[in-house]
Amino acid sequence: MDQISDLNNLRLFAQVVEHGSYTAAARSLGLQTSKLSRRVRALEEELGIRLLNRTSRSLSLTESGRQFHRHCLALVAEAEAARQVVDQTRTLPQGTVRISCPIPLLSAGIADIIARYLAENPLVRVLVEATNRRVNVIEDGLDFAIRVRLPPLEDTDLAVRQLGLSTLVLAASPALLLQRPAPTSLESLNDWPTLAMASNSERYTWTLFDADGKSHSLTHKPRMATDDLASLMIAAHHGIGVTMLPKEFIENDLRSGKLQLLLPHLAAKAGLVHAIFPTRRGMVSAVRQLLDALVEGYEHLNRSN
Repeated sequence: MDQISDLNNLRLFAQVVEHGSYTAAARSLGLQTSKLSRRVRALEEELGIRLLNRTSRSLSLTESGRQFHRHCLALVAEAEAARQVVDQTRTLPQGTVRISCPIPLLSAGIADIIARYLAENPLVRVLVEATNRRVNVIEDGLDFAIRVRLPPLEDTDLAVRQLGLSTLVLAASPALLLQRPAPTSLESLNDWPTLAMASNSERYTWTLFDADGKSHSLTHKPRMATDDLASLMIAAHHGIGVTMLPKEFIENDLRSGKLQLLLPHLAAKAGLVHAIFPTRRGMVSAVRQLLDALVEGYEHLNRSN
């Protein structure tokens, strides 16, 4: 025997095992019990082994049946996954997608990626909660939440998909740099005015690493602190202070000369930008394709940098 003549019999056999009886399985499948029994018996005859021990009151797997059942479950799962792929290919993304994203990440490229996705998918609505609070995906009824964390990521029961990396760099306007000698170390910025992302504490510290992995830290008192990256960038344009911003957010300004990179021999640890969501199973097309768009968009941002 080269192959099983009717693979659907494997699914029927798996249903009998799952329900514990022919009667219950037949009811679930909408088949006659006698017909279901004949199909499983035909499978046993084709295989040349007994899969089930039957009595008038009970049903149990033989040892061969137990091993065969494991493979049946894998085949059924693969068939379902293949069906979902086909369904998603046939179905246009549509409906409402609810997500959460930290405010800095929206400004650093994610808002642009979402806008392009919406332009390409006119049947989709995206509701974005722009917040820096730690949301609960399930309790808040979100399709997914975007986060950035330093590696390694914490253990979670939720599904995780990595989108890309976010690298923080120090930058300042040419006007500010004309007022002082060029900095040669992080410590040499000690008396420079600074701009920073808002912190829950009153202590602001930048930590960067050199090529040998040695850390360098600067505790400072910023002239301005805010959750809004655009506001920090505008203040930096006006020469108010040195700031640390995601490189992908200020790449155009670095190219045009509006801002200049400081201490390029030092680097902050790259954050992992990732999405968390309840499960990969049953994800609708609009959500899956938005995640795909975010992954592709971040790959482009990282290549540009």
